[in-house]
Amino acid sequence: MSDTSYDIIIIGGGPGGYVAAIRAAQLGFKTAVVEKSHLGGICLNWGCIPTKALLRSAEIYHYMEHAKDYGLSASGVGFDINAVIQRSRGVASQLSTGVGFLMKKNKIDVIWGKATLSAPGKLKVEAAENAPKGALGGGDYAAKNIIIATGARPRALPGIEPDKKLIWTYFEALKPDRMPKSLLVMGSGAIGIEFASFYRTLGAEVTVVEVMPQILPVEDHEIAAHVRKRLEKQGMKILTDAKVAGVKKNADSVTATVVTKDGKSQEITADRMISAVGVQGNIEGLGLEALGVKTDRGCIVTDGLGRTNVPGLYAIGDVAGPPMLAHKAEHEGVICVEGIKGLHVHPMDKAKIPGCTYCNPQVASVGLTENKAKEAGRKIRVGRFPFIGNGKAIALGEPEGLVKTIFDAETGELIGAHMVGAEVTELIQGFVVAMNLETTEEDLMHTVFPHPTLSETMHESVLDAYGRVIHT
Repeated sequence: MSDTSYDIIIIGGGPGGYVAAIRAAQLGFKTAVVEKSHLGGICLNWGCIPTKALLRSAEIYHYMEHAKDYGLSASGVGFDINAVIQRSRGVASQLSTGVGFLMKKNKIDVIWGKATLSAPGKLKVEAAENAPKGALGGGDYAAKNIIIATGARPRALPGIEPDKKLIWTYFEALKPDRMPKSLLVMGSGAIGIEFASFYRTLGAEVTVVEVMPQILPVEDHEIAAHVRKRLEKQGMKILTDAKVAGVKKNADSVTATVVTKDGKSQEITADRMISAVGVQGNIEGLGLEALGVKTDRGCIVTDGLGRTNVPGLYAIGDVAGPPMLAHKAEHEGVICVEGIKGLHVHPMDKAKIPGCTYCNPQVASVGLTENKAKEAGRKIRVGRFPFIGNGKAIALGEPEGLVKTIFDAETGELIGAHMVGAEVTELIQGFVVAMNLETTEEDLMHTVFPHPTLSETMHESVLDAYGRVIHT
């Protein structure tokens, strides 16, 4: 095998790509990753990680502002937006460097540049300008197996395209030139609500516009309603069943025309606007058309093991379709590589992929919502437990929250879990494990949860579904 020939080449060094590469190396494959800009992809550099760093700063600031609620005193509380951003970028840089270390540790070649499929099993790479000195770059490469993991980019609406100055994507929202006094957020999915929460906590006047009837449209209706109430209590303005019909750019602000479902319109002026209307897979310019790769609605069509309709060509992560989440991409990468190796693997079960939103309050969920379960014709039992009934939540000063569990009434199978409140993004994995183990209500009711912990709300929610709740 020549220096430019590999067992597996992965196009894209994001969470899906680099995890797939590491697993491939563990299984003995000669492996390379093609990356055009930053190892770690959008997630580590411009998405999941740096946004959590920003939100952590906002959280600490919130606690400092409310020190008296904990019997403490703090004066002169403030923030330096540049320092907040610098910390966030430092966290991202540290993790991206860590991925580079993992590539070296696992003897994975990193080819710096933009890859195009030139023929089955063959790639042409155009060298990247920011390639490290002495690194592999432009040229022709070959592999028995090629995995596409090129991620996604912000979606833009015609006529309301981001300009990086007045209308931002998450890229600009992560590194504002100054702290805006007012902000309009178009879209209330996880990205939109997280940025809305961050900027509102730091004092900006924030308005969120959502075309659907509820914010966080993929979440259970009760959870979304709870979040909306909490955000509005914090001073955020939220318009649902509404759309931004047009935007006028001023010298240093934007004026949006917002039209509601009933046809009424209003103009909202803000310093800056964030377009958070979703993301789309990066499938252009890869040479897919020439090879006859099947796509659908902007994504590469794959089976549950990442295989496309072209032998030896695979796709994982955002380009392989929703949910467009880093942890989904990572798991797909492992499944894909283990399938190539011939190991016995289970196809991806998208019904058991958790979703998390790191606003204040946090939101986490897995499985079917109550409405989706009913639409599917399932007979269900639903349990609920409020944080106000939990000792740890009260001690933390976080008594507002809710855990909701959904069971199949005939089998006792846990088919959905939905949570809002402090640290629920850390709690949800308990329900994810339970669902993967095909746990029933009996198993969960007989499980001993430690006291005092927030996890007891999970237990009580299960008990409530079967008329056995203790603390309400």
